[in-house]
Amino acid sequence: MAKAAFKNIRHLTLTELEEYFEKMGEKKFRAKQVYEWLWLKPVQSFDGMTNISKDLRQKLAAEFTLPGLTVDTTQYSEDGTIKSRFKTHDGHLIEGVLIPTKSRFTACVSSQIGCSLSCKFCATGYIERKRNLDFDEIYDQVVILNQQCEKTHGKKLSNIVFMGMGEPLLNYKNVLKSIERITSPHGMAMSPKRITVSTAGVAKGIRQLGDDKVKFKLALSLHAANDQKRHEIMPINDTNNIESLVEAMNYFYKQTENEITFEYILFKNFNDSLKDADDLIKLYRQVPADLVNIIEYNPIEFAKFEKPEEEKVQAFMEYLGKHRVNARLRRSRGKDIDAACGQLANKN
Repeated sequence: MAKAAFKNIRHLTLTELEEYFEKMGEKKFRAKQVYEWLWLKPVQSFDGMTNISKDLRQKLAAEFTLPGLTVDTTQYSEDGTIKSRFKTHDGHLIEGVLIPTKSRFTACVSSQIGCSLSCKFCATGYIERKRNLDFDEIYDQVVILNQQCEKTHGKKLSNIVFMGMGEPLLNYKNVLKSIERITSPHGMAMSPKRITVSTAGVAKGIRQLGDDKVKFKLALSLHAANDQKRHEIMPINDTNNIESLVEAMNYFYKQTENEITFEYILFKNFNDSLKDADDLIKLYRQVPADLVNIIEYNPIEFAKFEKPEEEKVQAFMEYLGKHRVNARLRRSRGKDIDAACGQLANKN
């Protein structure tokens, strides 16, 4: 039998592992030992499971696979940001970023290999989507970035954002399962309130998050507050217009009471006027949003957009503040290594 046909052992639940070991005539506690190696102290091979017998390790290797992400390359920014390119078991490449600040250490992780949404300002949008990431591949990104954080700063990750490559809500089951594992006491035991899932605007998925009563935070990559402009830069708006997103976000809040963050990149002479700010204010008041992140644009190849002058950015921010919008200007990190918002594209 080809190795690829074997089952990934990390796709078994603890209960399924216990049943497997009992059928083998092994003690039930062996399953918990193996489970810890899979999630609490992940290993790259069965040989690394040093507290179980060599015979049992060989039996597991003969029946299961243990695929995991490996670090292909690592780049270090002058501002402390670290970008890692990960290789999957089948040879695909994805990127994840560790973003340190004075108050937090954030892992930005990917959910797909490439992306199908083709947003005009995003480097990943120019890459063909190869496949969704499995939940254990998403989990591995967090583990590796956490290890980097501990090694570099002596501290664990404080936050996780699903803002890397891909659209999380088009890989719904794996994203939620990865978060379940990240927040589990049998995983990384991180609070869901420290996790943010960012979507380009999949109304059906936002409603499903509400039905599933999720505990993590939701962010909407808005970037234009009227349908005409949003259509120009985000083709997903054709099937998920702003009205449908407003309805979905209000439904999400009704079900979860989790407030929502808007992400809004400023593009020179496109969405940076006070009229655009008025549109944003109007939309902000229709949704229980707690924050608008105004983001610096990071130029990429292929795209025609430019960053506005600083004076225009400040005027936009002051106008939002004058109208009681809770807005924050998010300065880009890792621009010198193409690790900033919208730049992940496996350029190397």
